[in-house]
Amino acid sequence: MRNSAAITSTTTWNANDAIATRSRRQAHLRKVFGNVLTHLVLIAGACIMLVPLAWMLSTAFKPREQIWIYPPVWIPNPIAVGNFREAMDLLPVPFGRVVLNTLFVTILATMGTTFSATLAGYAFGRLRFKGRDVLFSLVLATMMLPGTITMIPTFLIFRYLGWLDTFAPLIVPFWLGSSAFSIFLLRQFFMSLPRELDEAAKIDGASNLRILLSIFVPLAKPALATIIIFQILWRWNDFMEPMIYLNSMENYTIALVLRTFQNVRAQDVQYLMAISTLQVVPVIVLFFLAQRYFVRGIQLSGLAGR
Repeated sequence: MRNSAAITSTTTWNANDAIATRSRRQAHLRKVFGNVLTHLVLIAGACIMLVPLAWMLSTAFKPREQIWIYPPVWIPNPIAVGNFREAMDLLPVPFGRVVLNTLFVTILATMGTTFSATLAGYAFGRLRFKGRDVLFSLVLATMMLPGTITMIPTFLIFRYLGWLDTFAPLIVPFWLGSSAFSIFLLRQFFMSLPRELDEAAKIDGASNLRILLSIFVPLAKPALATIIIFQILWRWNDFMEPMIYLNSMENYTIALVLRTFQNVRAQDVQYLMAISTLQVVPVIVLFFLAQRYFVRGIQLSGLAGR
């Protein structure tokens, strides 16, 4: 009877082990299938999203006679590289001047946003003072206001200051903390750091500014990189604010020149796509080169969830 019980126990154990192995194999297959299906859906979505970009790049290199052919010719033959030179010659302003204007506004506005958001984010995230939460709520409230509400009052202020048709309205507000999103991002990052960092530095006699520059700024590199990438993308492609405040063509940014060119030479699609390519490709390259910093900054700042 002992032998029978042992055999029965061994058989039961083998059966249970086989069931467990089968369950693990099925769970693994479901996981693999789910991953494959997710990747296929993402790849299909990415291909659909890339169709307009591919059409723009293709049209930028097409001769005029191949633009309206149906079905579309995706690979131009011959490749009309001269479209870019001809398009730049047709611009109302030298293309080099336009690029310099856009770089000037983009770089200074990005520097201003990074500077002001770092100070404000540190104050809201690490310092204790009366009315801190109320002030931070007011900062967040500005993110919920449509830009059209503040457009006219802001324009009147800059007109009173005599800043119309200058780069000041496109740069100065960012040095004064106008980017609520950047402040929020850095505040979330600073709040995630241990409180012991402040306390140890204060015991050693460090001031708040010294603590910020020596401890928190080096630790905040991923979040700062995220802000810089966002600001470069927004300022480089910004159309609305330059359109409101800039009147002279020699001050135009690339977005304004592209719109002006579209109004005048709408029939020359190949030239329009060539200028669009010159505007879009730099920011695409920047994003792909810095995307790991962007993703890491979002994760460390708490915006990606826990």
